[in-house]
This record gives sequence, structure tokens and C-alpha cells, in this order.
Amino acid sequence: ILMINTLLALLLMIITFWLPQLNGYMEKSTPYECGFDPMSPARVPFSMKFFLVAITFLLFDLEIALLLPLPWALQTTNLPLMVMSSLLLIIILALSLAYEWLQKGLDWTE
Repeated sequence: ILMINTLLALLLMIITFWLPQLNGYMEKSTPYECGFDPMSPARVPFSMKFFLVAITFLLFDLEIALLLPLPWALQTTNLPLMVMSSLLLIIILALSLAYEWLQKGLDWTE
């Protein structure tokens, strides 16, 4: 069976080389590059604004993720401490958002 499969694969490869290529369109033979020139260099200038927005998003996202276990934490016996610590976290988030806004970290235009 292995020999038959190998011979069949070789036969199919030989047939594809013998058959004429029926490619009438030049566009079909070029690679699709999502609107980019495939012959241009791979390195393109990267705006630091994208990087800063991504880092800011990650920081706020991680801080908000700290609030996710809050509904389960409200079942503790020390409820005032839990409420105060979650309010402190929310205040820190609000202050850091205000700081980013005042420092023009959220403005896209330069």
C-alpha cells in the first residue's frame, strides 16, 4: 500500500509539471498583501502613539480586573474594610485617568 501511494503521488506530481499552466491573469500570480506593496521593505515606521495607547489600556485593564472578584468578596465578615479598599482602588483609577487626560496621554492628535 505504501508503494502504491508513493507511486500515485509521484504520478500526480509529474502530471502537474506536464500540464500547461492555464493562468491567463497576471493578478492571479501575484501574492495578496492586504493593500501593501509586497516589494517594499518589511520595516515600516511605527508611531509611538500606538504603543503609549496600548500600554495605557493594559494598565487600566489590569486595574479594573482587580475589581472582578468584588461580588464574592462582599460576602466576607469584614464588609467595611472591603468597601473601603474597593473605593480606594476606584479612586486611584479615577485619579490616574485624570492624570493621563491632563498630560494629553489620551489625545490622538499631536
